[in-house]
Amino acid sequence: MAALFLAPLYILINAYVVRWMIRWMGACHRLFQTMAFRASFIGVYIILATALLTGFLIKKPANLHRILKHTGNYFLGTFLYILLVIAVVDFGRLILKYIFHAPFIGHRSTFVITGLICTILIISLSVYGILHVTHVKTTPYEINVEKTVDGMDSLKIVLLADTHFGYSMGTAQAKRIVKKINTENPDVVCIAGDIFDNEYDAISKPDKLKEILKGIKSKYGVYACWGNHDLNEPILAGFTFNGTEDNYNDPRMEEFLTDAGIHLLDDEAVLIDNKFYIVGRRDASRCEKVEGSRATPSQLTESLDQGKPIIFIDHQPKELDKTAAAGVDLDLCGHTHDGQIFPGNLIIHLFWENSCGYLRKGTMHNIVTSGAGIWGPNMRVGTNSEICPITVHFNN
Repeated sequence: MAALFLAPLYILINAYVVRWMIRWMGACHRLFQTMAFRASFIGVYIILATALLTGFLIKKPANLHRILKHTGNYFLGTFLYILLVIAVVDFGRLILKYIFHAPFIGHRSTFVITGLICTILIISLSVYGILHVTHVKTTPYEINVEKTVDGMDSLKIVLLADTHFGYSMGTAQAKRIVKKINTENPDVVCIAGDIFDNEYDAISKPDKLKEILKGIKSKYGVYACWGNHDLNEPILAGFTFNGTEDNYNDPRMEEFLTDAGIHLLDDEAVLIDNKFYIVGRRDASRCEKVEGSRATPSQLTESLDQGKPIIFIDHQPKELDKTAAAGVDLDLCGHTHDGQIFPGNLIIHLFWENSCGYLRKGTMHNIVTSGAGIWGPNMRVGTNSEICPITVHFNN
């Protein structure tokens, strides 16, 4: 319902953007003042601005559906910067005109040059953001756990999250991720949810993707928990549409993980080589739609040997105090994307105790990754796609 109420606002915002774009182009050259050009420009803009909706509604033919989804994701990020830049410049114009009474504000040359600078800035940010997604960074951490493990001085973990395999993320990004992981020669790999992007059919080459992920090399294997996007759910510009539990569950997702050699931990713990535990926690948001509930941190650890290191994989960095109190030594999370694109990276910390990076809670270490994929706008600005190698030192 929220999407329907916000639709008129989206139309008004786009009208505001188009008005300034047409005025600027008209000021640049008389060719852009013709009705034929303006009608063509508005037509193309409408196609781009409505690609999210048409991609949501048009399912067949499959190729057209995929093109519209890609177009919508690219436009969403670019539109954000078009709106942000125009709004900031327009606000500055009003201040200069009505408060400082600057005479140059009304000059055509001022308008043309300002518009040109804005256009270059928008294009530069968008192109950079699109290309930057594909650069997978390695962000290392080193921590100390005050426990003794027989025959083991340290443990090398690689944290991965938020791959969002679907329309935007596919086999090319998977190859980059796997190459980065294998370079680290990890003992174990932990995937903190959002492996999929709400729709299994969005993956163009699932069999090839499985084979690529199967190539992850680690001594003790690959373990994962679900995230809030690891279900089949209609989604339009970030708004979800309610379904039933049967509709949400897509058995192909779990089958995919099994075929890819990824061990799913769904509110359960596993003892690895009689040395340390990995606990995969159900996602809080996913539980509301599928499982119904999830165990508390203390319920998940009460039967474990607290003398052994306990590593949690929990998609969202919630309930950190409860997790620390349950005897967890290392809590691995994702979900936040570190805001993904500017200015989201500046405000995301207002919503999470640890929005990205490292936080210590008592004896527990919490690490939140910005993720290796993207959701929504197909770009990253001010944040990184990453994997996180974590070296855990023990008291041996």
